[in-house]
Amino acid sequence: MMSDYALQQAFNALSVGGEYALLALGLAIVFSVMHLVNFAHGDMITVGGYAMFLLILFGVRDPFLVLPFGVLITVLAALLIERVAFKPVRGASPTTGMLTAFGVSIIIQNVALIFGGSRPKAVQTADWLASSLSIGSVQIPVVQVLETVVTLAAIIGLVALMRYTTVGLAMRAAAKDVPVVRLMGVKADRVILSAFAISGFLAGLAGIFILARRGAVDPFMGFAPVLKAFVAAVLGGFGSLPGAVVGGFALGIAEVGLQVLLPPEIAGFRDAFVFLLIGIVLVFRPQGILGERPDFGEKS
Repeated sequence: MMSDYALQQAFNALSVGGEYALLALGLAIVFSVMHLVNFAHGDMITVGGYAMFLLILFGVRDPFLVLPFGVLITVLAALLIERVAFKPVRGASPTTGMLTAFGVSIIIQNVALIFGGSRPKAVQTADWLASSLSIGSVQIPVVQVLETVVTLAAIIGLVALMRYTTVGLAMRAAAKDVPVVRLMGVKADRVILSAFAISGFLAGLAGIFILARRGAVDPFMGFAPVLKAFVAAVLGGFGSLPGAVVGGFALGIAEVGLQVLLPPEIAGFRDAFVFLLIGIVLVFRPQGILGERPDFGEKS
């Protein structure tokens, strides 16, 4: 039935959009504090995936140990690259920071290639993630339902963190003016580390669902998702956390919607149509859906 098919595709769109929203939030929260576009963010997924693969290789197969371990390693990796790569270039231009991020990404990919090889490594996350739920006559994969629920829970948790905790208030203040935050006695170092820890945590959550669908890890698995997340963040308004969420879900809905609506002979050009739609939106709102238009003063 058409209604069953529509319900199934709606869950699919929410699942894909949730994945993009999680990753876009991680990009946006670092950018809001440091004005750094961290293109190494996607490689945190790769690090977490290989961590889970190694733990399984050593005989640990309990998903309630493997999955949290992958997220933990992702957070630690995010903190490590902030200390080693990004801290030394904090005072440099945004271009230097972006090039550093690309360098970190290339290093992680090549280390994975050297020690893991280019062939995908099977990672079995949990059997119940591969099962389905029955809603009437519709079979909805559990991973899609969980991804949507976890994304919404992460968004609610992040909103609560930013509004009601000292660290969250400091991060919001740092997004406006870091020097003033320092003058008020808040350690900027701690704020930046918190932003990277949250970013790594969100990447780890997204990585679990990506692995659950792929069933394998490879050195380049984080590249495509982070590019889509970057597009989602720009669409929503780069640096805006609500914008990252809106952009992520909008991109997911657009992808799935066009995949359903386009005729089979041109469905392979779905991404081209998606980016065309995004380009049209940005022509009329260059600051993004929820972004603030910069004030350059009156025109002469």
